[in-house]
Amino acid sequence: MFESAELGHKIAKETFRVEEPKLRAALLDAQFDLRENGKIPVVILVSGCDGSGKGETINVLYEWMDPRFLSTLAFSAPSDEERERPYMWRYWRALPPKGRIGIFAGSWYSDPIRDRILGDLDKGDLDQRMDQINRFEAMLVNEGALVLKFWFHLSKDGQRQRLKALEKNPRTAWRVTKESWARLKTYDKLQEAAGHVLRMTNTPWAPWIVVEGTDDRYRSLTVGKIVLDALQKRLADTRDQNFPVAPPLAPKIDSLDVLTALDLTQSLDKKAYESQLAKYQGRLSELVRHPEFAKRSLILAFEGSDAAGKGGSIRRVTAAMDARQYQIVPVAAPTEEERAQPYMWRFWRHIPRVGRVSIFDRTWYGRVLVERVEGFCSEADWLRAYTEINDFEHELHKDGAIVVKFWLQISDKEQLKRFKEREKIAFKRFKITDEDWRNRDKGDAYHAAVCDMVDRTSTSTAPWTLVEANDKNFARIKILRTICERLEGALNAVKLKPKDK
Repeated sequence: MFESAELGHKIAKETFRVEEPKLRAALLDAQFDLRENGKIPVVILVSGCDGSGKGETINVLYEWMDPRFLSTLAFSAPSDEERERPYMWRYWRALPPKGRIGIFAGSWYSDPIRDRILGDLDKGDLDQRMDQINRFEAMLVNEGALVLKFWFHLSKDGQRQRLKALEKNPRTAWRVTKESWARLKTYDKLQEAAGHVLRMTNTPWAPWIVVEGTDDRYRSLTVGKIVLDALQKRLADTRDQNFPVAPPLAPKIDSLDVLTALDLTQSLDKKAYESQLAKYQGRLSELVRHPEFAKRSLILAFEGSDAAGKGGSIRRVTAAMDARQYQIVPVAAPTEEERAQPYMWRFWRHIPRVGRVSIFDRTWYGRVLVERVEGFCSEADWLRAYTEINDFEHELHKDGAIVVKFWLQISDKEQLKRFKEREKIAFKRFKITDEDWRNRDKGDAYHAAVCDMVDRTSTSTAPWTLVEANDKNFARIKILRTICERLEGALNAVKLKPKDK
């Protein structure tokens, strides 16, 4: 993939002087149009060989465009906070909002390439990581992002000459370190690893652009014109950028499904409830203080029918833990900040570090439930959300997080009873709204959405636990028991098989 970037491309000074002002003006106009449009985030990845002009190119873009609406993220070795979360967490946090441009100096490609060169990542694991990245970038594009990936290339001799020239100039000598010369020795390994990575991730929705890095003027004009052309074309393209990536829904031919099959008559008397509550709260308290849990994290996801008892169940769970160890994340309609990012961004930001617990009261499943039923997103959006959610939960599991998901189900009759009771009790009136009553009229649509959700997202690593919640005592004990069993199983597995880094 690098042959055309070793031809000795150059731009004369006179040509550059003529082209630069026109390009700068056009880039500023396109950047203004991007902000006015307010629907498209732009992600620019800058990668390549040492000395190939990555930093200089970023500086040129800042000089040619309005720096107030640019952000540059430089990634080096992960911090302690980043190491205690999934690999992609720090990149999710850095994504630019709609209408802005984010430049990544180093990106989600840097660590896999480095690890492959050092021999810490075999080819199978590298390919698996690239598949994960392809799906991540497809999600960004599906969310409306423009993704531009630049690889700045130098031949081995070209890199050596470039480093010598930088080292010789007092103004640039600081950029050449012992590590720069050391990496020159691994040039062949870099080309092999990078070539493989670029081939694996050169997708139609986010292709790689290889730029020769020898001549500063050629590199700057090339990148500037590519960015301009991409911005102009994307802004002019009014077609729907989304497309479904899930198969069509299967027709329902009988009345049996995962919800109608539940026995909602199950109950637990007060004496048995109090005994088992003490038992499982005690077990949970011990498990989250277990030395092995300090290497893991726990994510509890609560969904359910309105008035099914999520809040009361969550309170019984948190009563068993130190308040400093957990965070409750209530999920409502997205804020302006959240709407300016990909859908899953607002959940990634709340992923706990190891030894901690995040409890989501409503979750990322809102897209395939309320947004689907109420028409808050397109069919393409919620269809592809199943894949994105499964990817998200798989990534959490692979990094060591324990994901436990609950759906609390009550009958229509029980829901109506609880709604009326809430209206009568002063301190519970805030729990019942006009929207709750309106949602009852769409019960069949929500029922179908829940069944599809369970069928498509109950995986071996993050299965759904359906909770018969007509009796609150029974529901709360089932939830506590399930959490304890999942935690015990995961911590015992860690003892038998150390976490694969």
